[in-house]
Amino acid sequence: QLVLRHRMLSKLKSTYVDSLPLLVNGETGRIHTHFMQTGTATGRLSSKDPNLQNIPIKTEEGRKIRKAFVPEKGNIFVSADYSQIELVVLAHLSGDKALAEAFRTGVDVHSQTGSRIFGVPVDQVSPEQRRIAKTINFGVMYGMSGFRLSRELGIPRKQADEFIESYFATFASVRSFIDETVAKAEKEGRVSTFLGRERFLPRITSRNRTEKMASQRIAVNTPIQGTAADIVKVAMLKLSAGLEGAGLGERLLLQVHDELIFEVPQANAQKLSDIVKEEMENAVKLSVPLRATVERGVSWGDLH
Repeated sequence: QLVLRHRMLSKLKSTYVDSLPLLVNGETGRIHTHFMQTGTATGRLSSKDPNLQNIPIKTEEGRKIRKAFVPEKGNIFVSADYSQIELVVLAHLSGDKALAEAFRTGVDVHSQTGSRIFGVPVDQVSPEQRRIAKTINFGVMYGMSGFRLSRELGIPRKQADEFIESYFATFASVRSFIDETVAKAEKEGRVSTFLGRERFLPRITSRNRTEKMASQRIAVNTPIQGTAADIVKVAMLKLSAGLEGAGLGERLLLQVHDELIFEVPQANAQKLSDIVKEEMENAVKLSVPLRATVERGVSWGDLH
């Protein structure tokens, strides 16, 4: 444990603490990242020199690094984050009524999944059952096998297989969506997002089992993650137009996958929050409502 902790602290020190201060621009007093439109296969924006999309958040030490990022005096950060956008997209693309119901009624989707898999009322789903349900909810999009689930949850393989079977029995339309998407990709050699952006999969008909299975996973994940990426970009464009002339003095500083981070004078934070929430939730029309969570903080570490 001490070796692992030493390794974690050494990485934080060398990657962030030692290097970030050296990247401060002498004229602006700020750190400026570079965003790339074509840096990922799924269509997400990527960040480099420095990569500000992977500043740690899961550990207390990592959060302290985020606390070093602060707005100009008199300003505040506003963060707007799409709530479980990939699962919302999956619910829309699959048309699964059970999955869509959770988003329409505002029930916690992982508790809803846990309730259906374990056959208990939503309000009686235990934290452990919710954890299992959450892992399966996200794992399904990446073609998670029973073997992988058993390793991730630390449970027997047989039990993991049963959980996955139970999931697909409950959310039958999700299984149909996966099967149909893979079959269509094998026939056409490509998949596309909800907004029509295509990704070609030349190895999906490969005789090499490893290549073929990897392509099948990509075929399922790309329409989901790629659509989520498209929606965030549409939201950014609509916000750019919607905020023009509003006179709020805001800056869009960062895009971290499903999250947008703004800097704005404190007096205008509420108005900005309202506009951002409205534009993000109406960026595109899906059969399942998009939800955005908006927070404010005096440092990046205060958000989430």
